Amino acid sequence: MITVKQENVNGIPILEVVSTESINKTLPTVVFYHGWTNFKESSLVHGYEIARKGFRVLIPEAYLHGERSQGAPVNERSMEFWDVVQHSLVEFPTIIDYYVKAGLTDQNRIGVSGLSMGGVTTSALLTHYPWIKTAVVLMGSPAPIPFSKWLLTSKWQQGVEIDFESEQFAPAIESLKAISLDLQPEKIDGKFVHFWHDEDDDLVPYQPTFDFYKKIKDQDYGQYVSFTTTEGHGHHVPYMISVETAEYFNKHL
Repeated sequence: MITVKQENVNGIPILEVVSTESINKTLPTVVFYHGWTNFKESSLVHGYEIARKGFRVLIPEAYLHGERSQGAPVNERSMEFWDVVQHSLVEFPTIIDYYVKAGLTDQNRIGVSGLSMGGVTTSALLTHYPWIKTAVVLMGSPAPIPFSKWLLTSKWQQGVEIDFESEQFAPAIESLKAISLDLQPEKIDGKFVHFWHDEDDDLVPYQPTFDFYKKIKDQDYGQYVSFTTTEGHGHHVPYMISVETAEYFNKHL
């Protein structure tokens, strides 16, 4: 039986998904991040499948989303996309530290995953926290700067014309370099990292992520990287990929 608990860690609402019989044990732990305009409950299928494999799964509510909404709806605040990601980067160690100190998380077996914006967040986390052992990126980009340029001309941006090359964006572009996995791919050395992306995704482009994989897969630091390609699902994670994600963590975490 799987238990779903509502938790709050330093003001961060979290869904904790875990096998009922192991609820008080020290377990390998996966933090799973939901997508843009979604909420933590929308990722319960992924959390359930991973938890079935014996993991504690933590699904945080992203900044400006769900219980943390404030002001205008988040779908009208696309310019704050990277603020949301940055909040998750800062909050991640706080969440892990809480569960490690509570004796519920094995600090040597920590994984991270997420879909869409959560996949972007997962890639960014790999640039900051060397103690992450395993990661699964679901339709997320490891290249924040090229993705941002595309983002501002996509259907995510609601008809506002923006010149990404203008000087006003220079500081923002510079700040993205620190979380750009494509600019520091050696950070994945020794980690198990898996990507899934659908060729027909029209919200987060498939090709740049696949090109990144092809570039690093034969490097020494990329020896544990893998990639699954599907077609016909668009910007939607099919159930079979939720199962594949859980199996990947079961094998490599």
